[in-house]
Amino acid sequence: MIQPTEMEKMFPSAKVQRCNIEQEMSAMTVFHELRLEGKLCDAIIKVNGVEFNVHRIILCGCSFYFCALFSSGWSDTKKHIYNIPGVSPEMMRLIIEYAYTCSVPVTEDNVECLLVAADQFNVMGIVRACCSFLENKLCVENCIGIYRFADFYCCSELRQHARLFILQHFEEVVHTSEEFLDLDVLQFCDIIEKDNLNIKQENVVFEAILQWIAHAPTTRKHHISVLLPKVRLASMDINYFMNNVKNNEIVRDSKECKPIIINTLKAMYDLNLNDTHNFQSPLTHPRLPNAILLAIGGWSGSSPTNGIEAYDARADCWVNVTVEEESPRAYHGTAYLNGFIYCIGGFDSMEYFSTVRKFNPVTRTWHQAAPMHSRRCYVSVAVLDGFIYAMGGYDGYVRLNTAERYEPETNLWTVISPMHQQRSDASATSLHG
Repeated sequence: MIQPTEMEKMFPSAKVQRCNIEQEMSAMTVFHELRLEGKLCDAIIKVNGVEFNVHRIILCGCSFYFCALFSSGWSDTKKHIYNIPGVSPEMMRLIIEYAYTCSVPVTEDNVECLLVAADQFNVMGIVRACCSFLENKLCVENCIGIYRFADFYCCSELRQHARLFILQHFEEVVHTSEEFLDLDVLQFCDIIEKDNLNIKQENVVFEAILQWIAHAPTTRKHHISVLLPKVRLASMDINYFMNNVKNNEIVRDSKECKPIIINTLKAMYDLNLNDTHNFQSPLTHPRLPNAILLAIGGWSGSSPTNGIEAYDARADCWVNVTVEEESPRAYHGTAYLNGFIYCIGGFDSMEYFSTVRKFNPVTRTWHQAAPMHSRRCYVSVAVLDGFIYAMGGYDGYVRLNTAERYEPETNLWTVISPMHQQRSDASATSLHG
């Protein structure tokens, strides 16, 4: 007699669900075997002379194309043999096998043809499998090709991932990828206009434009007036701008570029003249840093501070982003999870905290999170599998061996097994999590 699992005892519906899944898989296995044996099949798919015995109902279940083919008014429902153009027998074989088995072998050799065929026959499960495969294969050599391929076949998620990869590795892509020169002007604009384009200096973008134009100067040089405004020209070194941009032959020969040059010089003058800068203009609007390092709170001089400084590794500079309304906090733990930076526990020279504050670096706003079960300063903090762990620390009286775990979805702390020894001031990190 089969004994119920612990899950089935707790959730009786889980047993029903498991049985249903097992029955479905068993039924699909039977249908697949029947197809291979040519039994009970009610249609033949014919591709370039190659015939595939199929059960109509199975193909209808994986594709609206086949559902329409077998049941709509534009096809004879009594028809037994269907000639399918525009696809190879191998791709049709994979699609039919997917309909019966819900699995498909995606390889570097077949992924492009398979995605095209799956898109043609509206087999979205295969489309998603191919997109996932290509996403995992993204590199500086192929990201442009994958971006253009996804753009052509309207694979929006894959296109977004490929574009993000290009934005993060733009300088490498320009210098490495031969496909970069094959971008059309709209695709090129879509990349270089983005705030999160990861470059150290704007001259990288300008030189990429010149490189792209030089690939086909006769047909591309007139695009300079469209591409040049995408460069944050006022952020350039003035000497580079005057010598390399303003005096560039292609720029000089374009009437449309003259007002862009004049407006850039005005913006540069305003930036040097005024202490408060207007970053609303496309010429002066800074790019977003690709990654930042935050220093939050701590001990400054003879007292704790509420100061926050952000380090932009690309620009090699620290920026003060302090939110003055926030209270000082030192000797706390910090962790980044799901877009928030958590400040956990700590000390303000008077009180030892169990409180937790989380900071949104985009909006520069603080929010209260659930407090821990214990007061902890000098606490060890780490993130593992979507949870925040707070371990040990000092509560104002003793060093602690207790530990607890925070779940952001429920905003709750749960006490977990204590450590074998008391610890404070210890570093903590996660491995493979």
